[in-house]
Amino acid sequence: MKNIAILCSGGDVSGMNPALKRFVEYAKEKQLKPFFIYDGYEGLINNNIKEATYSDVSGIITRGGTKIGSSRSKRFMQSKFRTIAKNNLNALNINMLLVLGGDGTFKGLNTFYKEHQVKFCAIPSTIDNDINGTDYCLGVDTALNIIKTSVDSIRDTASSFSRAFVIETMGRNCGYLALITHLTSGSELCLIPEIEYALSSYTKEFKSQIKNGRKYFISIISEGIDHSAQEIAEWFEKDVGIEARVTILGHIQRGGSPSVKDRLMAYEFVTNAIDALLEGKEKSVICYDNLGFNFKSIEEVTGSKNVLDKKLLSYL
Repeated sequence: MKNIAILCSGGDVSGMNPALKRFVEYAKEKQLKPFFIYDGYEGLINNNIKEATYSDVSGIITRGGTKIGSSRSKRFMQSKFRTIAKNNLNALNINMLLVLGGDGTFKGLNTFYKEHQVKFCAIPSTIDNDINGTDYCLGVDTALNIIKTSVDSIRDTASSFSRAFVIETMGRNCGYLALITHLTSGSELCLIPEIEYALSSYTKEFKSQIKNGRKYFISIISEGIDHSAQEIAEWFEKDVGIEARVTILGHIQRGGSPSVKDRLMAYEFVTNAIDALLEGKEKSVICYDNLGFNFKSIEEVTGSKNVLDKKLLSYL
């Protein structure tokens, strides 16, 4: 019987627990012995590796986060600790890995493969949706639904007062969450890192809208733009002439019960990943686009930044 392990690295997302459940079930179906690596690459270094059972994943499909924990490991960037990690895998005869994470996770994984040739399949898992080569990353749909609920609630209170609300989403240097939220929430302003902007270009129009009866504004901004949320709120108050409030959604976007889509995507990501390893693919990333699920090399995925869809950008 071959042994296979799974770990989560970097920021957690809703959808990881459904992925863990499918991992245990499908590994056993394929006559593989499944192992959990707890706390990401740190757990791999610390030998926090345990055989996974059905009871470990009972009931977790409805829960956000990841039962096996995650981490951002600085030690894994050092060769001596990667060697320790490899020795820990060897001791348990584990020669296949499933790794859930984002770009930083994948870069570390690529280095690990080059040094120690551990077979792996990586699953894009980040609410930023900024992984090159895939249109969808695990956790994105749940995050968007969490944001939607928050923005809808803020609109309720915004409509009761003459106020502008500046709502900041996560995304680092990728504006995907903010862009999709803007298009689906009816917000009046959207600012993302991919598009240059000048606040002064909106002043005249917004002042005119207030004069013609507008009572409130909803503004969706992505972290990573040139202004902070507070600076934009100050612009609303000083230049547009309307009281403003700031809401930083923060880590609420990474939590919540996984959506139906993320539960299904987790199921299919893991199933295809295990099949790929059994078919002999050694260092691939499973991606999803208009052609469905497909595999790309780790070098292709980590070599450049994902670009937002031009059609979606044209709607701004």
